[in-house]
Amino acid sequence: MLAKLGSDQHTGLSGAEAGKRLEQHGPNKLIGKKPKTLIQRIFAQINDVLVYVLIGAAVISGAMGEVADAIIIALVVVLNATVGVVQESRAEHALEALKQLSTPRAVVKRDGNTVEIPSEEVVPGDLVILDAGRYIPCDLRLVETANLQVEESALTGESVPVDKNADYLPDTVANGELPLGDQKNMAFMSTLVTYGRGAGIAIATGMDSQIGKIASLLDEADEGATPLQKNLSQVGKYLGIGAIGICALMFVVGLLQGRELLDMFMTSISLAVAAIPEGMIAIVSIVLAIGVQRMIKQNVIIRKLPAVEALGSVNIICSDKTGTLTQNKMTVTDFYADGTFSKLESLQLDNSAHRLLLENLMLCNDASYRPDSKTGDPTEIALLAAGAEFNLNKETLEQAHKRVNELPFDSDRKLMSTLNEYDGAYYVMTKGAIDNLLPLVTHIHKNGGIETITEADRKAIMDFTRQMSDNALRVLGAAVKKVPDRHIAVDEMEQQLAFVGLVGMIDPPRTEVAQSIAVCKQAGIRTVMITGDHRDTAFAIAKELGIASSKEEVMEGVELNGISDAELSSRIDRLRVFARVSPEHKVKIVSVLRAKGNIVSMTGDGVNDAPSLKQADVGVAMGITGTDVAKGAADMVLTDDNFSSIVRAVEEGRNIYRNIKKAILFLLSCNLGEIVALFLSILFGWATPLRPIHILWVNLVTDSWPALSLGMDSKDPKVMSEKPRSSKESLFHGKILYVVAYGAVIGIATLAAFIIGMKMYAEHTGFFPLMPAEYTEDALRHAQTMAFAVLSFSQLVHSFNLRSDTKSVFQGFFTNRNLVYSLLFGVVLQVCIISIAPLARIFSVHALGFQDWLIVSLLSLAPLVVSEIVKIFRRMGQSA
Repeated sequence: MLAKLGSDQHTGLSGAEAGKRLEQHGPNKLIGKKPKTLIQRIFAQINDVLVYVLIGAAVISGAMGEVADAIIIALVVVLNATVGVVQESRAEHALEALKQLSTPRAVVKRDGNTVEIPSEEVVPGDLVILDAGRYIPCDLRLVETANLQVEESALTGESVPVDKNADYLPDTVANGELPLGDQKNMAFMSTLVTYGRGAGIAIATGMDSQIGKIASLLDEADEGATPLQKNLSQVGKYLGIGAIGICALMFVVGLLQGRELLDMFMTSISLAVAAIPEGMIAIVSIVLAIGVQRMIKQNVIIRKLPAVEALGSVNIICSDKTGTLTQNKMTVTDFYADGTFSKLESLQLDNSAHRLLLENLMLCNDASYRPDSKTGDPTEIALLAAGAEFNLNKETLEQAHKRVNELPFDSDRKLMSTLNEYDGAYYVMTKGAIDNLLPLVTHIHKNGGIETITEADRKAIMDFTRQMSDNALRVLGAAVKKVPDRHIAVDEMEQQLAFVGLVGMIDPPRTEVAQSIAVCKQAGIRTVMITGDHRDTAFAIAKELGIASSKEEVMEGVELNGISDAELSSRIDRLRVFARVSPEHKVKIVSVLRAKGNIVSMTGDGVNDAPSLKQADVGVAMGITGTDVAKGAADMVLTDDNFSSIVRAVEEGRNIYRNIKKAILFLLSCNLGEIVALFLSILFGWATPLRPIHILWVNLVTDSWPALSLGMDSKDPKVMSEKPRSSKESLFHGKILYVVAYGAVIGIATLAAFIIGMKMYAEHTGFFPLMPAEYTEDALRHAQTMAFAVLSFSQLVHSFNLRSDTKSVFQGFFTNRNLVYSLLFGVVLQVCIISIAPLARIFSVHALGFQDWLIVSLLSLAPLVVSEIVKIFRRMGQSA
């Protein structure tokens, strides 16, 4: 290794050689894609088929002299883009956060001298010096270690610092690659030295490091479109094709009828405008933005608008273990002492062996612990926290039992010992790995005294150790020895010890997670654990939470290396836990799940989670324990780090999708009503019942308020008892007939108003012709006014039909007050337009009398009457 890198273990590189390598390899920093400019982000918002259709309609309207129409449509496009850009203005900070992870200074040897340099100047071959509290500047092959421990949880998912050993060599390496967490002779960029010291040769810097590979994965991640985006794109294509088809058909019909070319062109444009719900994209964006504000109250921050709806489609939640499903803090859960094997809460302080066990683990300890402040090794902090549960305080204990000597922890011995004063005598307090401790034991504390240890005692100790290990607990043993004075040779401290007890600890699951996973199961959502931690630990947590029940549902990273995506795809439905995985593995798992048509949410908090967070349909980062890298790559952030908040967010997402669907079905059925009215009038050779400004007014103003109110409709309490909808399910699934039927009802009611209005005017003037050439302008305006009023009012009434497929409109009528206000507001506006002379001139409408308004009111109730009849039959079908 040293020869290959042209370095020296004692002197490092020369200054001149380091300069050459800096030119050759470049600075030790991360490089990524240029962030999107404001113009690019705006273009991303308008790069949609439906938006292009709207822009086309605006251009044509402007070219035909309908400037007001063109301006209104353009404003809709601008509003939609603005909502999207503002919500996503925080943009992509993942790579910038990664750059901040690199340590600003590094200690290296150059020309045999120890010097401190900016980390960007570290080059392959540099000899880097490590000590406690220092971040590692690049990937290192360790050449010297002394009790070196490195915190790698952000990179590998391990809950506790990893012991490093420069002399470590693995016996075998499966598939030619050792998991990062098992590479004991390596140290990686941006991880933290927590204990000991060491030195290593730089083997990878910048983008070649493991962190650099993660940065590359972030750049390569495919963000994809959410189900709603795909559905809206599909709607846009259909509307665009439909608008062009309607224009062409009506143009041909008009020519066959012998109408003037220009008149038919304008009529065709009116039909095209009627076919397109101009306000739809803005309404969808606003409803999503309102959903974002609601989710903030649920401790969820949405970074990207479409993620709100995508949450409702999720059928698989892939979750990191450490810090997401677990508390990310080691906790003592079990103990064994004086023949008692039980949970920690069963420990009795009035039992001398039990009390001595806690005192041993707290006195033989270099950490410090207060509820608001913890420092030191996580394992030792856990031991102090266990004592605190029994009102034992380390400072108080040390005042009573002063430490007078110690034998520090050593990675070879895997033991630590202290010598403490005890009632005029001295006790050696030893703790450590039971395999190393038990051979040093000759006695045992039990039955209130000290007895010679027997083979039965040793067997019991090892049986309980295995039992705890099988449950993925990390086991520590404790032993003591009473000595007459403080003058004891260090090499005699750990001899002829008396065994006291064992403790087992683990990073435990969050208390609320098991219930949340049960809710997910009920909602048809599968939870999959993906972690860098060990297989046994991962399975133990997964089993406790109800994620997995058999070890056959677990796959390790080394197995993932040896199988293709196709083979993984055939097995992945039976797998619930992936252990000892790398960031690349996480991306592979998420990609395979998505390729099978699943909508995947990935949760995590570490740097190693960032690429898969970005690859998932919905990336969820932890707000408190999460790294900036994870937050930057995610679509949403949990401000309380609570897995349960994801479940609440999914529920909110499902309700938001339902409400958006209601709004879109409402808009499309209303637009179809306009098309039916125009199409039939042209087909029968009648005058056009609606002017372009009438259609635009209804589409942008009359329809928009009810559509927005439907988008904010109350939650469905049963939404989480249903299975997730298929990612391939159309927005119109089971609703095409609904749209067509109610569109026909609205269209026919509008035409009926037009004909009645013409007939009523004919009764006043003495004639009732139907051919366009025979009307007077006043007769046409009167009929168009009645058609315009019925179109507006019938659509306002129809909005209430969308709230439920079976419940009557009159059940819970006022539960959506916004919708009631929209109805009243729409009616008042429409009356003002028709009754106030200046407004009437702008809209080319005619004042209506009492009899006119009565007919308009009755015809406008047609959609409600039809809906109530249909719902009666549906309720009868459900009860049968």
